[in-house]
Amino acid sequence: MTAVSTTRSTTTRSRYDDLRAIEAEVGTLIRRVKRVIGERAREVHPDLHPMTFFILTHLAKEGPMRGADLSDAFGMDKGGVSRQVQALVDLGLVVRMPDPEDRRAILLDASDEGRTRLDAMSRRRSDRFDARLSDWSDEDLATFSAQLSAYNTALSDD
Repeated sequence: MTAVSTTRSTTTRSRYDDLRAIEAEVGTLIRRVKRVIGERAREVHPDLHPMTFFILTHLAKEGPMRGADLSDAFGMDKGGVSRQVQALVDLGLVVRMPDPEDRRAILLDASDEGRTRLDAMSRRRSDRFDARLSDWSDEDLATFSAQLSAYNTALSDD
């Protein structure tokens, strides 16, 4: 215990205590998000790796793109992206197609099967999320959303 904390009243929480509590809760949130991403990936396909899941969701949202653009989006080397994409192609979740602007280039996109599986997983997850927060009022949800946004904005340089 530091000298500062020994002089604080045991009945009042200090800013220091609140900041440490936020750090602890964010740590819990990060662990939960890592677990949930793995669960979401397996919901889409039992053999889908969490990193590969991110690539699939990016392709489904952003549309067809070249492997180099995917490498840039994820800060990965082309070889790593290529291996992840091949796994998605092998699972039938991503398709390769010629680039209409440059027939020598290949575009990558989520397949119809990939989109269908992502949509189904997303609906199930959304229903569970809504059920878990069903006791929260609309005001509570709006307040938490605004505070979480402000928190993320304040720490955006980290």
